[in-house]
Amino acid sequence: MLAIPYDQATERHPRPGRSRLRRLVLALLLALPAAPVAAQVRIKDIADIQGVRENQLVGYGLVVGLNNTGDKLDNAIFTRESLIGMLERLGVNTEDNASKVETKNVAAVMVTSELPPFAREGSRIDVAVSALGDATDLTGGTLLVTPLMAADGEVYAVAQGALATGAIAARGQGASVTRGVPTSGRIANGATVEREVAFQLARTPNINLSLRNPDLTTAGRVAAAINRALGPIAHPTDPRTIEVEMAGRDPIPTLETIEDLRVVPDSPAVVVIDEASGTVVMGANVRISTVAIAQGNLTVRVTETPQVSQPGPLSNGTTTTVPRTQVQVDDQHDRRLGIVEGSVTLRDLVASLNALGVGPRDLITILQSIKTAGALQADLVVQ
Repeated sequence: MLAIPYDQATERHPRPGRSRLRRLVLALLLALPAAPVAAQVRIKDIADIQGVRENQLVGYGLVVGLNNTGDKLDNAIFTRESLIGMLERLGVNTEDNASKVETKNVAAVMVTSELPPFAREGSRIDVAVSALGDATDLTGGTLLVTPLMAADGEVYAVAQGALATGAIAARGQGASVTRGVPTSGRIANGATVEREVAFQLARTPNINLSLRNPDLTTAGRVAAAINRALGPIAHPTDPRTIEVEMAGRDPIPTLETIEDLRVVPDSPAVVVIDEASGTVVMGANVRISTVAIAQGNLTVRVTETPQVSQPGPLSNGTTTTVPRTQVQVDDQHDRRLGIVEGSVTLRDLVASLNALGVGPRDLITILQSIKTAGALQADLVVQ
C-alpha cells in the first residue's frame, strides 16, 4: 500500500497536487480486483420439488391436407385402415370400395406432448407431430382429433390443429433442396387438457427437494441454508433428497423463500470424454499427481509425382512416363518429455498440455493413460 506523509499544515490547506494524488491512489485501490468468490446459485436452479413433475403423453393420429406428400396407402397399411375407420365413424361407408381408396394427402403420425404440473382442465399445451409412414412432407397439413394418453392408459388431453414444420423441401428432375425436417412439426397450444393429475401441494406435511446432480456436500449446504433462514426444518436423507418439515407452515410462501436462497454447489472430480467428436470436458476439482508425459507419432508420407519423358527431335524414341517417388519419415524426434507437477489445478493442467502441443485427440489418449497409471484423481467417463 502506498503511504502518504501526514502534514497538519498541508491537511488544513491541502495543495492542489496533493489532492489529485490522493484521488489517484483512491481510484487505484478501488480498481484492485476483489478476491474470487465461489459462484452461488439459487436452490430452485439445482433442485426440484418431488411430486411436481411433467407427465409424457402420446397418441396416434392422421394428418390431412397434404400436397401429394403423404403416405402411400399401398405401403402403409395402417394409414389405409385408419383412414377407412375414420370415414366410417363419420358416416361414410367405404366397405365396398376399400381397395379403391387411393390418396397421397393423408399421413399417419405420432403425437407427443408433456403435461406440465398443475395443468388444469381446459388449459392448452403444445404438441409435437412426427410422420410414422413414408410421408415426405407434413407442411400445410392439419392434425385431426387425436386423444393423448399417459402411461396408465388414460386420456389426459386431445390434440388437433394446423402443423408448422418450419422446413422447406423442393424437388425437381435434376436436383432437390431440403432445409430442416419436413416430416416433423409442432402445433402451438394444439392440445386441450381433459384430465388433471391429482396433487395437493398445500396439504403435504413434508416436502422433499430433489437435487438434479446428487451430491452429499451440496445436500448438506442446501439444508444448512434453509435452517439458517427458516429454522431447523430441513435435513438431508441421501445425496439427492432434502426433507423439509411443513408442520404449521404454509407451503407456498415457505417454498418461495426456499427457492430464492443461494448456495454454492459442490461437484465431484470428473473427466468426460467423447471419442466420437474428440471432446474432453474436465471439472474444476480434477487433480493429477506428478507424471512425465512424452507423446509422438511416426508418420510416413509417400508422394508420387510421375514425369513425362519425350524423345529428342528427329529420333525414333517414344514418349513414356517415368515414375518419381518421394518418401518422407517424420518420427517427431523433437517431442521432448514433459513433467506435469502434482496437484495442479485445471488451469495449470490445460496450460501444461498445451505447452506440450497436445491436441484434443491426443489428449484423450493421454488422460486414459494417466488414469491407468493411477495419477488421475478423478472419475474418467468415456461416452
